[in-house]
Amino acid sequence: MNFKQMLDEDVIRPLIVINLIFFALEFIIGNSFTNSLMLSSQHFLTEPWRLLTHMFLHNQNSLSHLFFNMYALFIFGPLVQQVVGPKKFLQIYLGTGLIAAIVANSYHLLLGQTFTGLGASGAIMGILGVMIILIPRMKLLLFFFIPMPLWIAGILWFILDTLGLFGYGMGGVANIAHLGGMISGLLIGLYLKKVKKVSVVMRY
Repeated sequence: MNFKQMLDEDVIRPLIVINLIFFALEFIIGNSFTNSLMLSSQHFLTEPWRLLTHMFLHNQNSLSHLFFNMYALFIFGPLVQQVVGPKKFLQIYLGTGLIAAIVANSYHLLLGQTFTGLGASGAIMGILGVMIILIPRMKLLLFFFIPMPLWIAGILWFILDTLGLFGYGMGGVANIAHLGGMISGLLIGLYLKKVKKVSVVMRY
């Protein structure tokens, strides 16, 4: 099986591997590697590739940043990939991550603030947004121990990220990118459900 055939069957494992490789390169090469690829409002227009490359970088000082993003991709990604197919999943993943980056950059530029960011969270929130529309009643464990339907968890995430914009919450979190990713995912989910007539049958 060649690489193209592999991608025709699954893009989630390759995405996780690429993230792990980038994380290793951040340690091996150092800050010069991270700084050249991370999201930056100062390079918004002059170095547009950062809108994509930042998704594969994670905080070197926080292994949990990488772990939780990859865990979410590993757990939730297959549910969406099974419905839309690997190629469409990759488009959704990169597309919502790209939109999240543009929203975050634009937001901070409008406020006259400089902004740097990295991580797959915007894309992950995009995938979750799609899931909220397609399988809203799916049960998950919020924070690993609170069972609730996905649509309720989505509302809570939205509220927490909105509060974070006003300083209520953890520092160092790109709340606006999360919101941009989630909203774009919700819109894609609505398009798939209403226009493409995509449906998911699951036992709850």
